[in-house]
Amino acid sequence: MSSPANGAAPADGPAEIARVGAGETLPGARNGAAPPGGGFPRGLTLLLGVAAAVIVVAGMRATAWLIGPLFLALIIVIAAHPVQGWLRRRGWPVWAATLALILVVYAALLALAVVLLVSVGQLATVLPQYGAQFDALLVSVQQTLVGLGVGPEQIRAATAGISVGSVVGAVGGIVSGLSGLLSVVVLILALLLFFIADAATFGDRLDSIAADRPHIVGALESFARGTRSYLVVTAVFGAIVAVLDVAALAVIGVPLAVLWGVLAFITNFIPNIGFVFGLVPPAILALLSGGWPMFVTVVVVYCLLNVVIQSLIQPRYTGKSVGLSATVTFVTLLFWAWVLGPLGALLALPMTLLAKALLVDIDPRARWAEALLRTDAKEAATTPAPGDTAVPVLP
Repeated sequence: MSSPANGAAPADGPAEIARVGAGETLPGARNGAAPPGGGFPRGLTLLLGVAAAVIVVAGMRATAWLIGPLFLALIIVIAAHPVQGWLRRRGWPVWAATLALILVVYAALLALAVVLLVSVGQLATVLPQYGAQFDALLVSVQQTLVGLGVGPEQIRAATAGISVGSVVGAVGGIVSGLSGLLSVVVLILALLLFFIADAATFGDRLDSIAADRPHIVGALESFARGTRSYLVVTAVFGAIVAVLDVAALAVIGVPLAVLWGVLAFITNFIPNIGFVFGLVPPAILALLSGGWPMFVTVVVVYCLLNVVIQSLIQPRYTGKSVGLSATVTFVTLLFWAWVLGPLGALLALPMTLLAKALLVDIDPRARWAEALLRTDAKEAATTPAPGDTAVPVLP
């Protein structure tokens, strides 16, 4: 018998083939050795995967200026795409439905931008009126620190440069920064234009490959449905929280209640800790305008409204639409905020859903990861993978 080419080990005959077909591990594949098919050992495969992930994450951080606006435009199109489908089902031609969707999206973004710019400009105008209150508060804090045994030198070093003027300058810097983001805004608007035009035929292209790649099509459709459901739930509860916050702040007497309501709506898209970012500015302004009693009132009202709605009620609906555990949600929030900055915090859950679709849902062999990501392991075991028609039965 002639020896196999390329130095491959000869097969031991039908018995070895039968053992491999039965799923039994051959002696040469044990203890981390290369499997009979010439693949890499499991440990080396894991190291290569980790190294590739590090390279990908580093590349994403380096191109965050592009990835953030790109994904934001994609999420906006996914959220608004049902409008285009509804118009086409009503008999509108493709070009008319696409044009109508472009106008709706652009009008909504323009209205939000105008509200933010006007509100921040009003804040820069209102803050100088509280110069005396700010100075009195700073003196009170210094006296408290002296009573706690902190030295005068440390107090002066800690409070040097703190004044209403510095706060107003910071707000002015925010306004300048917003106006300096013109190139990013133009990029987002251009991406929206192309994405909306492309979305009109994207479903037909997915249908053309559904027979050959059902798991890919199913994963992408699952990502779109989950993202759209999450955005709808978050927007609805964010609007409820914003209206309640505006009403409460108006009753308490905190200035610029509408601005803080818009901020509460936006920060509602940041999982777990978003309401904290929406609480700090109105609480500080309440402290300046009404002292500690108003400050405490604002904190208590925000905690009651936001914690009850965002931490107790909303997660029940968000969990059904997203299917991720609270721990996974919080960890991914930190990760995407580190990779993409503030925009990554806003897009943390949609980015995670896309990563899950591309790495888990697209591969039937990765079904085990569902139990680690979902809130309910039993639900993960009984839910069919995207592209499957049969539902796995629990043992």
